[in-house]
Amino acid sequence: MTIRTNFPRSVREIENMWIPMPDGARLAARVWLPEDAEENPVPALFEFIPYRKSDGTTHRDSLRQPYYAGHGYAVVRVDLRGSGDSDGVLTDEYTAQEHDDAVAVIAWLAEQSWCDGNVGMMGISWGGFNSLQVAARQPPALRAILIIGFTDDRYADDVHYMGGCVITSQMLSWASVMFAYNALPPDPRWVGERWREMWFQRLEGSPPFVEAWLEHQTRDAYWKHGSAGEDYAAVQVPVYAVGGWADSYNNSVPRLLAGLSVPRKGLIGPWAHTFPEMGGPEPAIGFLQDSLRWWDHWLKGIDTGIMDEPMLRCWIQDSVPPQTFYAERPGRWVADPSWPSPHVSEGISYLAGNGAAGWLTDDPGPEAILTIRAREGYSWDVGQWGSYGSPGEWPGDQRAADGESLTFDGYPAAEPIEILGYPEIDLYLAVDRPLALVAARLCDVAPDGSSTLVSWGLLNLTHRNSHEFPEPLEPGRRYQVTVQLNVIGHRLAAGHRWRLAISPTYTRHAWPSPDPVTLTVFCGQDSRLRLPVRTTHPGDDALLPFPPPETAAPLAMEVLRTPSTRKTLHHDLIDGLTEYRIEDDAGRSRHVDSGMEVDDRLVERYTIRDGEPLSLRVNIERTLELQRAAWVVRVEAESTMTADATHFHVSNHLNAYEGYVRVFTRSWHKAIRRNLV
Repeated sequence: MTIRTNFPRSVREIENMWIPMPDGARLAARVWLPEDAEENPVPALFEFIPYRKSDGTTHRDSLRQPYYAGHGYAVVRVDLRGSGDSDGVLTDEYTAQEHDDAVAVIAWLAEQSWCDGNVGMMGISWGGFNSLQVAARQPPALRAILIIGFTDDRYADDVHYMGGCVITSQMLSWASVMFAYNALPPDPRWVGERWREMWFQRLEGSPPFVEAWLEHQTRDAYWKHGSAGEDYAAVQVPVYAVGGWADSYNNSVPRLLAGLSVPRKGLIGPWAHTFPEMGGPEPAIGFLQDSLRWWDHWLKGIDTGIMDEPMLRCWIQDSVPPQTFYAERPGRWVADPSWPSPHVSEGISYLAGNGAAGWLTDDPGPEAILTIRAREGYSWDVGQWGSYGSPGEWPGDQRAADGESLTFDGYPAAEPIEILGYPEIDLYLAVDRPLALVAARLCDVAPDGSSTLVSWGLLNLTHRNSHEFPEPLEPGRRYQVTVQLNVIGHRLAAGHRWRLAISPTYTRHAWPSPDPVTLTVFCGQDSRLRLPVRTTHPGDDALLPFPPPETAAPLAMEVLRTPSTRKTLHHDLIDGLTEYRIEDDAGRSRHVDSGMEVDDRLVERYTIRDGEPLSLRVNIERTLELQRAAWVVRVEAESTMTADATHFHVSNHLNAYEGYVRVFTRSWHKAIRRNLV
């Protein structure tokens, strides 16, 4: 990593700038722009997120925003209404108010004396989501967007649901993040004595998001709002879409390339939920330089050659031994001129079995019946849904999980097999309960027997025909269903073999069905694995390498307590109780320039008893503290989620302290009826 301190243009930073909204509210912005921007106006780059510009994303922002500013852009990082130093209360993700505010910010930016009237919008995660959503609103000054770790379908590919299943590992976890963050006050440096009044507005007015998310268990209007896939034609500006295989937000990249008609590019590397210049895992790339080529082309009219390159560039990962952390993923870059790619075709393997074992074959053969009733306490070593690149987040060896699934093994590959796209599984099946799910995993099995997870997918079987209109199952009846796995680029090494693993439970990521389920798979013509097999072509070798990564200088930070993380799995052999526990201490740090100290601690607990799916309990505790000299505030948030046969039950508790004296306490409790899940 190269740290740049000299840029073509000198940079001026404005720590706080107020942007007025049409209703009189003010949004707080941090701005980096060339010193001479008043005399020589520049395009503006806009990021709009709730993660606190003054004490949340400050270190991250220091690496990227001055870099763009030094190359002739005004970079404007704005706190959402109700977050950070902005006015108001944040009531949910991606609201109509959020989009209205973004449109107003873009119009305001275009009118500033230091802006030449051209605006780009960018961001990762929330900022990637709303950049795409706002583009669909077609604000006149918006010329292009660059989005990382995003989705175009809020129901299918966000932290709430997958395949119609509640995501155990994320539904409450992410809601608890926002529950705690929304309870923090603005910085008195910028809002003055209003900070306490604004703080109590947030404490009183910001609800636990999980309640709304659970009230919408199907793909209804709530999720269609903000899902660009509902109307791709509404997006009328060029789009650069970026993802990483270790991230959870990848399905949308090829889907977006296929659905849009505007100029567009896609990039998927080996990375977790982070920026490509940071790696995690390696190889990192010079993404800031690459993104400058994008912005220079669309905001400054400079022919950088970026649109002459292939539409989609992906890192095809090589076979590797299973590990819970990878510093690097070996592989190679490949190029596809469009998506769907002319270099990808479907490879079909049929599921076959003899009553006890299953295998993948080119010949469907006669029908064979395989049955399983999996434990609820298995499948915890399956990795983090959406890794951040930290130790313990990747799936470990899958052999234990494979042993508690129906498995189908292919023959050892005579030569490497490369796949790029969405693996799909057609299953002819039956279950013995009216509510059931199926989880499918695709693994790379080495000659030594180790099993590396390649991709996985879920399907709530009541959603077999529609995610909007689920239907109960008839026990014992045979159904034909298709399970789509997450998009992946992988190279199966010679001598390795594919393994398909199928189970009616996947508790770490899929909230279990109310009753234990016996799943029957009918092997033969109607049960098959379809793989997106990619053929190498000369365009792969013609790709120019990315430049090495570089950033601006990081913000000065003082570490007061070293971060630490523990992830443990405990199984009680007497009572059958399994506990998965995450202890994430982000440490305590001090922003040298502002003097603000930030302290963040988190404990997540997931417990379930074998044979009792209704015993699943998720509990999350988070403590956040801010301190500058004598000013000290702390929030303690606790969230719990359970379910019985008919309802989900969520409880949220919040305590807020000023100067170590509790000044606010409140509890929320809600029972939400299960809707065929």
